Amino acid sequence: MAENSLAARLYRGEAGIDVVGRRRLWFSLAGALVLIALLSIGIRGFSLGIEFAGGNSFQIPASVGTLTEAEAEVESVLGSAGGGAELVTAQQVGNASGSFYEMRTSQLSTDQSNAVRAELAERFALPVDQISGNQVSQAWGKQVTQRALLGLVLFVALVSLYLVIRFEWRMAAAAVFSLVMNLILTAGIYSLVGFEVTPSTVIGFLTILGFALYDVVVIFDKVQENTRGITANNTTTYADATNLAINQSLMRSINTSVVALLPVGGLLFIGAGLFGAGTLKDLGLVLFVGMAMAFLTSILLATTLLVVLKNREPRIQAHNKRVEARATALARGESPGKRAARTDDPADESEPDEAEAGTPALAGAAPKVGARPTGKRPTGARGGRPGGNRPGGGKRR
Repeated sequence: MAENSLAARLYRGEAGIDVVGRRRLWFSLAGALVLIALLSIGIRGFSLGIEFAGGNSFQIPASVGTLTEAEAEVESVLGSAGGGAELVTAQQVGNASGSFYEMRTSQLSTDQSNAVRAELAERFALPVDQISGNQVSQAWGKQVTQRALLGLVLFVALVSLYLVIRFEWRMAAAAVFSLVMNLILTAGIYSLVGFEVTPSTVIGFLTILGFALYDVVVIFDKVQENTRGITANNTTTYADATNLAINQSLMRSINTSVVALLPVGGLLFIGAGLFGAGTLKDLGLVLFVGMAMAFLTSILLATTLLVVLKNREPRIQAHNKRVEARATALARGESPGKRAARTDDPADESEPDEAEAGTPALAGAAPKVGARPTGKRPTGARGGRPGGNRPGGGKRR
């Protein structure tokens, strides 16, 4: 990795990408998008597939003509059948035996379904047994939804327990928050654009949760590494250390997301678009949208919420104040240690030092403990004893 490359500058914190410092912007954008998503879900709802809304499905060989021509014939037959029946979706599906058109309609009775099959066979000049028809009850879709919700609750519970054991409860709360935001935003896109919701869509929703969790754990692991023992020094706040962790993990997250989105994009655009594998479209679409949203929510929301939660911890609050005091002292050209001492002892600020003020010391002040007397010693005596250098004094006889 070149020293001046973007990845190297991100890892060293030299790229200058301030994600944590703009957390209010990210929260505001996320709040606005969530509001739009919830309004769309409440007002427009979802375009439910036949498995959830109930209805009938007819499969017609693709040899009858183009998809547009087949749609026109089916709509004409449904109009003559009465009862308000209408065509819901139409797509081309391929398998080993050949390609066919799958026409999904609203709910039809058994007699109506048989009449539509017979009329379609007559218009396309095909035997009746070459046009298959299936009826799907919406009760099956409700059962799938209930099981999916149960799986979602269990997944979130296990994820929270793992993150609490692996990291701490604040990281678990931030991770679950990003997962919920990911689901809401992805569901909002489905509601706004009108993508059809099928059982494959539900499976895709559960799949993107695992991908989003992986990205969050990677970033949180780097955050934990950068903030370990952070209160032992007064040089970096928790927000700065977290922002550095984001920069160091950003290139890895981008590479992971791109590598994951490429095969999903191939599944969606090539498999479903070019080769007409319609059954892959629903799964590929939700995976593509959900993985892209997971990359954004894990970086912009999970880590920033973690900083907000950690900054409310008294220990981190005190540490951040010490770092800010040190930075202020350095900006004023003062000694950080001197300023910290004054901050710890308010009496030092109220009583200035006499030496700094230029006032002479009092003449009668008591000498310090251990200092030598300042008076003149008697001549010929040492240590206050008479008799010269010999102990005991005088000459011995």
